[in-house]
Amino acid sequence: MTSHLQSPIKIGPYQLPNRIIMAPLTRMRAPENTPTDLMATYYEQRASAGLIISEASSISTQGVGYPATPYIFNAAHVAGWKKITAAVHAKNGHIFLQLWHVGRVSHPDFHNGELPVAPSAIAPKGKAFTAKGLQDFVTPRALELDEIPGIVADYKNAARQALEAGFDGVEIHGANGYLLDQFLRDGSNTRTDAYGGSYENRARFLLEVTAAVIDVWGAERVGIRLSPSGTFNDMADSNPEAFFVYLAEQLSPLNLAYLHVVDALEGDIRHGAKVISLAALRKAYEGTLIVCGGYDQARAEQVLEQGQADAVAFGQLYIANPDLVERFKLNAPLNKPHAATFYGGDAKGYTDYPSLT
Repeated sequence: MTSHLQSPIKIGPYQLPNRIIMAPLTRMRAPENTPTDLMATYYEQRASAGLIISEASSISTQGVGYPATPYIFNAAHVAGWKKITAAVHAKNGHIFLQLWHVGRVSHPDFHNGELPVAPSAIAPKGKAFTAKGLQDFVTPRALELDEIPGIVADYKNAARQALEAGFDGVEIHGANGYLLDQFLRDGSNTRTDAYGGSYENRARFLLEVTAAVIDVWGAERVGIRLSPSGTFNDMADSNPEAFFVYLAEQLSPLNLAYLHVVDALEGDIRHGAKVISLAALRKAYEGTLIVCGGYDQARAEQVLEQGQADAVAFGQLYIANPDLVERFKLNAPLNKPHAATFYGGDAKGYTDYPSLT
């Protein structure tokens, strides 16, 4: 039987050997917020993926919300990431960097006691992951209108740093309840200025960031990640299908490398998600569509067979199986991921999962 996952695909200017994408995975293995040699080993082990999308990387100190995560806004960060891109390229792999600003999903501990920023002063339910352990989220400070261009400039600077670091492209993180997603949804955005209210206004910030990043990279090397059905980080919207279909229609003419959609997960459904059909987004977006969200091999083959997506990204399966492409090809048994070592720590549960060879 022909494997759709194992068939080549062109994403942006790159001819990739398969449609098996490594999803962006926060692992908190950068104690000084600069990529390490251990991280280079981790990514190199997974270079047979059609495309690696790196863990989310903060575009500024204002965008930080987790300890021991990597940054991408100065020369030291570039030097660290260069080791990783070189290691992946030496194995003939391709890697995009994910650009990140967490917005309200942070804590004053990360900001010298200052409040995190958001489109509106609405506290998310839940807890921040800090160096002192879990702490309640606080009510963020609503961004002033004149502050927004500076954040767009931060995205552009981070995109330049990623280019200098040798990445093949970048992915703008517009998903999972972080800053750009907070602007998109009316559950977190109650602004009454040009960045709130109408679909056009709520999409404005993401589209401005996208234009700035395209100015550095060219559209064909820029991807965007969205989670239209997601409830993670206390996200909600009054009419997500109508809004995200509108947004997909706005993104479609830009000729991006891809749109990366996170499907509704079991936890989203449990928390009352309004599930958006993949078919509606596929119809609205004419470019390359990557999907992710708890896929196994059989379901991934099915979604490609049905033409609902062009490639599938895998998260936890890639944590535990550095040679996931080869295991899928051979229908070999899969290593099981150890959740206790997902975040923070050392090589254990990070670079010590066995490969077949």
